[in-house]
Amino acid sequence: MIKVKKLTEKDINPDTLSGQTLAYLGDAVYEIYIRRHLIKGGIVKPQVLQREATHYVSAKAQAGLIAKMQDENMLSEAELAAFHRGRNAKSHTKAKHTSLKTYQLSTGFEAVIGYLDLAGQHDRVDEVSLWCIKTVEEGGLEDYDFN
Repeated sequence: MIKVKKLTEKDINPDTLSGQTLAYLGDAVYEIYIRRHLIKGGIVKPQVLQREATHYVSAKAQAGLIAKMQDENMLSEAELAAFHRGRNAKSHTKAKHTSLKTYQLSTGFEAVIGYLDLAGQHDRVDEVSLWCIKTVEEGGLEDYDFN
């Protein structure tokens, strides 16, 4: 039998976490929103779900979304700080099929989502995620090409 150490969750100040830690959580939180949206939209085949999800969760899409959010002054000072921590984080992995700038922007995007989730701002996560879905589906990223 494998023994697993039981962790007790505690309140944590997301302002004290690294950009990479925030992005780690934000990646998963945003991915769940997108998967749920696609399934509720009637897409149920895993291979189709995966292909469609890339329109929302690819580094290129996330970089465009965060750039548009900044252009539209959508982010609070705390959200911008989380973005900068994520964007400026030193990565130990290499970006696949994308430029370093795109990868850094997408990491910043994920850090914002992770920050909001850990801060308990779930309504804001909903608001941002729904805005992202609408923006992608309405073709609102055409002016944002980072590759």
